[in-house]
Amino acid sequence: MALGRSIVRKRRAERQTIQCEVMAPEAVAAAHRAKVERIAAQLRAHDASKPVSLRKKAPPHQVPKGGDLRRRDTKIDISDLTAILSVDPVKRLCVAESGVMFCDLVEATLRHGLVPIVVPELKTITIGGAVSGCSIESMSYRYGGFHDTCTEYEVITANGDVLVCTPDNDYDLVFQMIHGSFGTLGVLSKLTFRLVPAKPYVCIDYETYGSLDEYRTAIKRHFDTQDVDFMDGIMHRPDKLVLCVGKFVDEAPYTSKYDWTKVYWESTGTRLTDYMTTPDYFFRYDRGVTNVHPKSWLGRALFGKFMGSGNTLRLADKLNFLFKTDKPTVTLDVFLPFSKVPAFLEWWQKEIGFFPLWCVPYKRVHDYEWLDDSFYANMKDELFLDLAIYGLEQTDDRNIHRLIEEKLRELGGVKTLISHNYYSRDEFWSIWNKRNYDQVKAITDPRNVFRDLYTKTCRAAMGLAE
Repeated sequence: MALGRSIVRKRRAERQTIQCEVMAPEAVAAAHRAKVERIAAQLRAHDASKPVSLRKKAPPHQVPKGGDLRRRDTKIDISDLTAILSVDPVKRLCVAESGVMFCDLVEATLRHGLVPIVVPELKTITIGGAVSGCSIESMSYRYGGFHDTCTEYEVITANGDVLVCTPDNDYDLVFQMIHGSFGTLGVLSKLTFRLVPAKPYVCIDYETYGSLDEYRTAIKRHFDTQDVDFMDGIMHRPDKLVLCVGKFVDEAPYTSKYDWTKVYWESTGTRLTDYMTTPDYFFRYDRGVTNVHPKSWLGRALFGKFMGSGNTLRLADKLNFLFKTDKPTVTLDVFLPFSKVPAFLEWWQKEIGFFPLWCVPYKRVHDYEWLDDSFYANMKDELFLDLAIYGLEQTDDRNIHRLIEEKLRELGGVKTLISHNYYSRDEFWSIWNKRNYDQVKAITDPRNVFRDLYTKTCRAAMGLAE
């Protein structure tokens, strides 16, 4: 049944994309305006004394939490914001509604020999979610995050107004603060973003290093020379660090797929080179990054074909009551200035010792307005490293989530908010920029219908009274 629904959804998305391509631009624009007006009317009619959350077509991509209070919220239905409105192959720009999933977007843009510049690892991540949740991937060493490739956002405020926001118009701060806002500053309804030329295949070389010094030197070399299209890596253990560097190619002697029994991160420790089709490369982690389920080969042989990100996350959402609230599994990304990575990993090996870790080099394209001014003060690093910790079970009396938060503050790093968060209010707003946040909140959500960022991510999501 799940597979059947997936096929139906894919075909529906294909039909919608094709319809938008053949419809007159005026008709496409009118259809989008009708959706926006319906959503704006819902917001205007809402009782502001109660918080709202969004009902989307794609599954939620935050780490499931058993006591999440947001499940009780009134829902604003944005499930029809799934149209790719235009692809301009000359200007290399795409305009699309926020609920478009990257698997559908890649398929549509590849028809023009183009792809989004940053494609997150899971097929069912939406473009709006990639902005609100700060998505990055293996092109990020060159381009930053997906937000850094965007040129315009359309935002529906809690009062039902519609704002067009760019980096250089009157709503420039709204444009910047929507990034990393996790849906607390309005409804992102339409995005314009840049595309890059693509080829049918990707060739990946696996460079293996025996020490962190060698590994960091290799990352910096590729960063300085910009000699590859893609770069990420897997730290299998402290003395086996694999850097995965890829290039677009026109032909491939063979292609691999990692959508059933084979596990991509494991293959990086045994292969020297690999080839994939471009879509298969983008979604090579869709069955899980370093926490692939089922874990056994037999389990994957029987059920793996049905355990892509969409079905897995939908199932987790429905069974959220099974997730423990005490000592939850650690699933999060930490972002460190490149110069601070040795200190963090020295502490990590001594105190935690969990491997493998996924790592994604991340260019400092823009000093983000949603971080406090003190975050970038005296920082000279041009490059960050995202270290992703997926599937770490907490087995003793320590709160590893909290230990990570404290270590990041010490080293000048920051973590994603999709996971479990234990910050106090004052501590949180010493990291995130409250002045900028409040300034935009007054424009887009003066009644606090969407909750504020701290309350949503550190209280309600954690099952705590607001």
